[in-house]
Amino acid sequence: MSAIREDFAEILKLVRPGARVLDIGCEDGELLELLTREKGVDGQGLEISPEGVAAGLARGLAVVQGDGDRDLDHFPSRAFDYAILSKTLQQMREPKHVLSELLRVADQAVVSVPNFGHWKVRWALLSRGRMPETGALPEPWYSTPNIHLCTLRDFTALCDELGLRIDACAALSDGKPARSIDPRQPIENWRAETALFLLSRKADPLAPAPPPQNLFGEMELPKAEPPPKKGRGRRA
Repeated sequence: MSAIREDFAEILKLVRPGARVLDIGCEDGELLELLTREKGVDGQGLEISPEGVAAGLARGLAVVQGDGDRDLDHFPSRAFDYAILSKTLQQMREPKHVLSELLRVADQAVVSVPNFGHWKVRWALLSRGRMPETGALPEPWYSTPNIHLCTLRDFTALCDELGLRIDACAALSDGKPARSIDPRQPIENWRAETALFLLSRKADPLAPAPPPQNLFGEMELPKAEPPPKKGRGRRA
């Protein structure tokens, strides 16, 4: 059995058994097959390429051909428990619309994005003046499918604009264990090469966002500072 892709292993932790799942941009159906086998999900895939659809069908999966930019509009509201978009949002023509639609058709969304604010990206631009090629962004600028790259700060700002809550977030890097993080912390905009988000809609869009939950193992969220010690008063 081949090794499970790092982000797929973390997505497997997030999805509850027996859930209704829509995997947008499911490619050959590898993730959907994993979720079906390990979590017994009621899964459906949406894939734009005929080759991907054929591969998913060959795995015995319910995969249909469609474009996530347009065809999510045709799904009924709250038809799924989870909508998954793994390393695909930056390839969408209308990422804001797609992200909003994910949380219309499903109660929660699982979204992973490469972070264009990662230190390797910044260093490549600063030192060489060239578009970066990293583990998360391996293609050269002239052939990359990525058309709407963003930083963690950009993504969290978009979540705020759409009234979305970040229930959990993990930083991913090839060969390293996933780290549970608070993506709003400035240091993570430098450290996280790829981020995986579990999102839902806020009951009250104006309410302050709670900190992300620890759903990925060891938490690396900043600790609250202890209250200052009271100084001893001088004796008269």
